[in-house]
Amino acid sequence: MRFAFRMKHKSIIRRATAAFVAAGMLSACGTVGQYPPAPSAAETPDHRYKIGALDTLNIVVWRNPELSTVVTVRPDGRISTPLVEDVMAAGRSPADLSREVEKALAKFIRDPVVTIVVSNFQGTFSEQIRIVGEATRPQSIPYRQGMTVLDVMIQAGGLTDFADGNGAVLVRGSEAGKQYSVRLKDLLKRGDISANVQMKPGDIIIVPQSWF
Repeated sequence: MRFAFRMKHKSIIRRATAAFVAAGMLSACGTVGQYPPAPSAAETPDHRYKIGALDTLNIVVWRNPELSTVVTVRPDGRISTPLVEDVMAAGRSPADLSREVEKALAKFIRDPVVTIVVSNFQGTFSEQIRIVGEATRPQSIPYRQGMTVLDVMIQAGGLTDFADGNGAVLVRGSEAGKQYSVRLKDLLKRGDISANVQMKPGDIIIVPQSWF
């Protein structure tokens, strides 16, 4: 009789556990697509690149090679060049920074002409594209004109085996953190190009883990 009671008790536990797991799975499924789909077009044609920390700047002073140099923007956003110290570079366009350096050099040389070319792009933190969660290589990526979510995922190495690609969420900082659904699995695994969407500066892509 005790044996029968134990067996009945175990059967009840198994049914309760199964019901709990099923409820959890249904709950997880219910989160997929809870946000509106991301708009396919989000181009920002007036976007101009802004220098960011750790960018490499090639500073050329015309007819003054001794003042020309290559510098890396410090983590505090500033640079130092010959005759010019602690100039704020981060958040400014290369042309704007060139005029600032010219103004500083005008105290030492006549009519300086400065050209600044950016390489090893990082961009400002506020404009970087971030991919987090179940991407193969979560990272921050400098925004580029015309960039799409496919470009971002290629650079991030695609999805992990545990990713819920169609449950991905795009958080748009330029729209006060509005959230959109993104069908990464359809795009990357099934080749559904209609799932590709354009990115905006400051976008964040969150890829959750699949429950099954």
